[in-house]
Amino acid sequence: MKKLTLLLIATMSLSVFAQKEVKEGVISMTMKMSSENEQVNASLAMMGDLSSTTYFKGQKSRSEQKVPMAGETISIIDNDAKVMLILMDNPMMGKKYLKNDIEVSEDDLKNLTISETGDTKTVLDYECKGYNIVMKKDGQEMKMTMYTTDKIVAPTQNSTMMGDKLKGFPMYTVMNMTQQGMPMTITMEVTEIKAENVDNSKFDLTPPEGYTETEMPKQ
Repeated sequence: MKKLTLLLIATMSLSVFAQKEVKEGVISMTMKMSSENEQVNASLAMMGDLSSTTYFKGQKSRSEQKVPMAGETISIIDNDAKVMLILMDNPMMGKKYLKNDIEVSEDDLKNLTISETGDTKTVLDYECKGYNIVMKKDGQEMKMTMYTTDKIVAPTQNSTMMGDKLKGFPMYTVMNMTQQGMPMTITMEVTEIKAENVDNSKFDLTPPEGYTETEMPKQ
C-alpha cells in the first residue's frame, strides 16, 4: 500500500511538472520515415528511427541530429537576432554551413493555410492542440498535422517559416511530402523534456573553424 501511495504521488508530481511552462532545457525527439513506394520504404527501414536533441533557452534553440550515411546536422535559431545557422558535417560534402536571416515574406504567408483539427493529443502529460497545415512553395505542396503546447517556449524551424500564424511548440507532427517524385511520410514525437540550465555557448552563431559556406539548393 505504501509503495502504491508513493507511485501515485510520483505520477501526480510528474503531471504537475509537465503542465508548467518550461523556458529552458533539453528536448529529445524521435523521427520515423515511411513511404508508399516499397523500394524507398525498404531503404528508410534500414536507417531505422532517428533521434534529435534540442537545447532551448528563451528565444534561442539548438537542434542536433545524426543520420546514418548522411552525418550530423545542427540548426541554431536566434529569434531575437532573427538569424538561423545550419551546420552540416556530411561524409560526401564535408563540413558546410548556411547562415540566413529569418524572414517570412507576405508571399510565404499567402501560401500557408492553417486550420484547427478540433481535437487534442496528450504527449508526456501535455495536452496539445491539433492543427492542419498546408504549405506551398516552388510548385510543391507539403501537408502537416501538428499538435502543439504553449507550455514549452522554444523556437523551431517550422515556427520561423509560419510567422505568427502558429503558436506553441510541436510535440507531435505528421508530415506528408514528396521527395524526388516519391511520396513520403515523416512522424516526429517528443519523448523527453528536461528543465535544466543551458550554457549560452550552445547558441553561438559563429560558424566553427573548418566549415565553409554553402547555399541552399534551388528547387
